[in-house]
Amino acid sequence: MSFARVDQSPIAQWWWTVDRWTLAALLVLIGFGALMVMAASPAVADRIGTDSLHFVKRFFAVLPLAVSALFVASLQSPRAVRRMALIGFAVALALLAFTFIIGVDIKGARRWINLGGFALQPSEFVKPTFAVVAAWLFAEQHANPRFPGNAISIGLFLLVLTMLVKQPDLGMAAVVSAVWLTQFFLAGLRLYWVAVSMGCGAVGVVAAYFALPHVAARIDQFFDRGGGDGYQINRSMDAFTNGGLWGRGPGEGTVKGTLPDAHADFVFAVAGEELGLVLCLVIVALFAFVVLRGFTRVLQEPNLFVMLAATGLFVQFGLQAIINMASTLHLMPTKGMTLPFISYGGSSMVAVGLGMGMALALTRRRFGGVET
Repeated sequence: MSFARVDQSPIAQWWWTVDRWTLAALLVLIGFGALMVMAASPAVADRIGTDSLHFVKRFFAVLPLAVSALFVASLQSPRAVRRMALIGFAVALALLAFTFIIGVDIKGARRWINLGGFALQPSEFVKPTFAVVAAWLFAEQHANPRFPGNAISIGLFLLVLTMLVKQPDLGMAAVVSAVWLTQFFLAGLRLYWVAVSMGCGAVGVVAAYFALPHVAARIDQFFDRGGGDGYQINRSMDAFTNGGLWGRGPGEGTVKGTLPDAHADFVFAVAGEELGLVLCLVIVALFAFVVLRGFTRVLQEPNLFVMLAATGLFVQFGLQAIINMASTLHLMPTKGMTLPFISYGGSSMVAVGLGMGMALALTRRRFGGVET
């Protein structure tokens, strides 16, 4: 792709102002995702008695939507990103409420709405849009102390948190809470309240352990792999052991044949066996590069909204990757969270594409002031 610097078309202006290194890293991650879905999903499809390419076809059907969301969102101005997030959050929040009425119950959780054969998970879209909405509310409170931005943000956060816990989706609730608290801290929240919030989170984890059997089972499984339902994590660790330094080669792994969520939550284990330690470290480095480069782009950002929104989106992206990889490596209890752009999951892929598209839009170079 080549554009003259004097070209004033929107695409040309986007090309010269977007962070092309971050864009390239995201596209490489998408490429890894396509490779791993083709390698891991046929075994899962065969095991459940469907067409071997069932998940592959669905992945490539959704992939253009995710890439389009990434590209279209990255073209927007900060003001348009804010407007997009406000509308998207309102729609996603309404759909999240509908999961309690018409939601599909899968493994005891109501997180999905069936739309003509496509299972939509509204919480995936609440996550990036709420990060931008919260950033705008915090920034408005800072610019105009009379505007109750902090209070509105707290109210929306408690509403979202309650709905996520009710589903239940504690992993998503933890990510949303961590991102929101990070933004609130950057917006001026005192360390005292940060400590109180973290204490409340710890109390919430203890309460969930005693109140929710599946949470207790996952924590018990983490401390005692040999007891309870430790099968998936044991097979995951076998995959990394089998892969060694260079891996067995794409499609040559064997653990995926008995690993129930090989194409989704445990796709990183399949990568460990088939691609080996070296390429797994490359994947980790790509995630780290996207997050750290994003931070460097907003480090000197004069606009508080842009800084808070971009920081929240990059923290969200990195935190989700860390949770998935850490649970796969038995460094923390399993959370049932996808690896961005690599795990199979239509809602997750489109939502991550939207979120990173907004992050690219917010970190574009602008001259002559920032449009808010």
